[in-house]
Amino acid sequence: MAFKPLHDRVLVRRVEGDEKTKGGLIIPDTAKEKPAQGEIISVGEGARKDSGELIAPSVKAGDRVLFGKWSGTEVTLDGEELLIMKESDILGIID
Repeated sequence: MAFKPLHDRVLVRRVEGDEKTKGGLIIPDTAKEKPAQGEIISVGEGARKDSGELIAPSVKAGDRVLFGKWSGTEVTLDGEELLIMKESDILGIID
């Protein structure tokens, strides 16, 4: 299924964090939090100014990003859990 977000929304796949602490302790699944970083899968065409002019998105497909803990709406597409969020919910791009 092909999915294209509208306006200034992006489709994000969560990226799993480390399974161990820096000290080498294994973190059990019950203690893990959902990761707040992901990979951009698809991007809308951008927001519009009051004049109707298009504002191009700052992110593109393939970018790895950080986002807020409670950002986005969880959806399941083709059996995969993804997030749809506004571009403004993204805190930054990871190089």
